[in-house]
Amino acid sequence: MSTLPAVEPRHPPAVDFNRHMPVGAAFGWLAAGWRDFWKNPLASLLYGLLVAAVSAAIVWGLFALKLDYILFPALAGFLVVGPILAIGLYEKSRRIAAGEKVRFFRMVFVRAASGYQVLFAGVLLSLLALLWMRAAVIVYALFFGVRAFPGIDHIAEMLLTTPTGWAMLLVGTAVGGLFAAFAFAISVLAIPMLLAERTDALTAMGLSMARVWANRPVMIAWGAIVCVLSAFSIATGFIGLIIVFPVLGHGVWHAYRALTA
Repeated sequence: MSTLPAVEPRHPPAVDFNRHMPVGAAFGWLAAGWRDFWKNPLASLLYGLLVAAVSAAIVWGLFALKLDYILFPALAGFLVVGPILAIGLYEKSRRIAAGEKVRFFRMVFVRAASGYQVLFAGVLLSLLALLWMRAAVIVYALFFGVRAFPGIDHIAEMLLTTPTGWAMLLVGTAVGGLFAAFAFAISVLAIPMLLAERTDALTAMGLSMARVWANRPVMIAWGAIVCVLSAFSIATGFIGLIIVFPVLGHGVWHAYRALTA
């Protein structure tokens, strides 16, 4: 009686998320972004100017509509939606790597490989930013009740000179940090992936989170670079954003390529 040959059990291929990416790679991405910025710099400058102008207009609108109490959450929310705003910069870096011609028109009107999934991802990130702004208002109400917002001129005194203000800063920073970390993890690599690969938004966000988690040290370093440079841009009245935003956007593309190659 013949016997069947033994069959080796098949295992799914292991997924390599480059878990040993050095922390210093974050500065390499920043340097690569700087180099991409200087290749056809006018396109990147115009893109940065557009983002800075829209940001300044939104802040002006908040003051005009007497919604200045959500100014700080709105500025933090900018970091949440920033990756989708930078998709044109990813396109420029992609074209540079492919040896294709860079055009500002193509940066603004991008044709992503994933089609409308990019818009879906943008909607999800926008909803997350709105959720964060609502959470910030709730945190304020929990500590100060129905007390009216004192205005930008007096907010520092209220937060820094009272025990209630200190407690609110502590809790607000913790809550905001959770929102920021989650938004960063699901979006930093997802939007470049949706631009370059044919996939869906939820899969891209899941893979982005997995790769960020697998490369925590270098991604924490990159997140710190983004926060510091973004704070500098805000402190300059968004003028610094004209250069900082394009450089960071180009850098994100190189981070995506390094972690997915």
